[in-house]
Amino acid sequence: MIPAAWRAGEVAVVGLGKSGVAASMLLAREGVRVYASDAAAGEGAVRAAAQLRAVGVAAATGGHDLERIARAAAVVASPGVPPGAPPLARARDAGVPVVSEMEVGLRALGRTRYIAVTGTNGKTTTTALIGHLLRALGHDAVDAGNIGTPVTEIALRASAPAWMALEISSFQLHDTPGIAPDVGVLTNLAPDHLDRYASVEEYYADKALLFRNAGPASQWVVNFDDLAVMKMIARVPGAHRYFGGRTESARLADMYCSAYEGTLEPPDAAPCIFWRERRFISRDEIHLLGDHNVANAMAAALAVLVADPAHQTPPSVARIVGGLRSFRALPHRLEPVGEFDGISWINDSKATNVSSTKVAIEGMMRPAIVLLGGRHKGEPYTSLIEPLRAHAKVVIAYGEAAPTIERDLQGKVPVERMGSDFVSVIARAHELAERGDVVLLSPACSSYDMFSNYEERGAAFRRLARLHA
Repeated sequence: MIPAAWRAGEVAVVGLGKSGVAASMLLAREGVRVYASDAAAGEGAVRAAAQLRAVGVAAATGGHDLERIARAAAVVASPGVPPGAPPLARARDAGVPVVSEMEVGLRALGRTRYIAVTGTNGKTTTTALIGHLLRALGHDAVDAGNIGTPVTEIALRASAPAWMALEISSFQLHDTPGIAPDVGVLTNLAPDHLDRYASVEEYYADKALLFRNAGPASQWVVNFDDLAVMKMIARVPGAHRYFGGRTESARLADMYCSAYEGTLEPPDAAPCIFWRERRFISRDEIHLLGDHNVANAMAAALAVLVADPAHQTPPSVARIVGGLRSFRALPHRLEPVGEFDGISWINDSKATNVSSTKVAIEGMMRPAIVLLGGRHKGEPYTSLIEPLRAHAKVVIAYGEAAPTIERDLQGKVPVERMGSDFVSVIARAHELAERGDVVLLSPACSSYDMFSNYEERGAAFRRLARLHA
């Protein structure tokens, strides 16, 4: 697990969040000297540093010793630390290898089989579905990575799990050279994180690192409907398994759904997912909103089916179908908050980019008051115009991004611009909504202008919606 060079020197861990703390603890347990630091000096960072010092880690808050980092045998980067941050830049300038916390965890979990999921949207739901289906099969399986539990935290447990459903972001892929999943899943590709990447091409290049160790025995589950995905996968070694349904040619996919628009089935046919040209599960049995979640369900089911031949026996297939039936929406991902006075409130706070918000709006079956806003991430909002025209009564634009949202949508769809008082935003949504409407929080922006994270934003929406019950 631990290279000899790491044991001979000192490993620097940058960032004292959950991932940084778990990585430091794991390395210290393995007898490695660790210097861990964080630019922050708040209560959380100070508490984390004290926890690490108790196990012999040299931990510092309020800044980084750049020269000490430059002398390190390796640097472990927490996922929240930007690639251009001074400690990482100094390490690279000094020729010090930089790896992710995930890389350290995967080294420690050498016997754990894993299915890795990346993509612009749908990663978390697909990862959670995969973990749920693996457990439905009776496996000792955990969900880890960008979904919330650091891989190094899993590695610290007394016994390693047999399987892991692993969500991996573009930032984590950048510094995880050992990524070699039993099955790799690419959900979709769309512009995102343009506040941290110089171009879409640079962002896609990091996504493509999922395939960096591809070989003839590799297995990849990818979105047949996504041209950017199909272009990326075209020359990647290994077996390609496809899911899709938006076009006639989707019948060529391993798993497809007739629920999408098109002519795959007669107009009066019940929407259904097919696998190997046989009916697999009815669309109505999947309790998730939106066509994009049909795609997530197909990606997860297909990944679990191909991960092991034992998963394709009739009893195992029945358990997988049962797992799809029992899965429910995750918090903050098209999460139904409740229906009050005939008005449905839906929390999609996790939709922090335009493409994710677009599919959420397209999934609305009732007139919607759509809440857009937060911190702008560099994408135009113009691609939302057509779905908003089809599904929205009005857009409430709020937060730092409100002027940009208003500029992009004004004159095309009804827009009301508000400030950064979230209580007032929700109160105005309640005033505008009528029986039979939906209030949809799907911001297309990050939360950092008003909240610590998207979870806090979603929790505030949930709480305020219920106040209007």
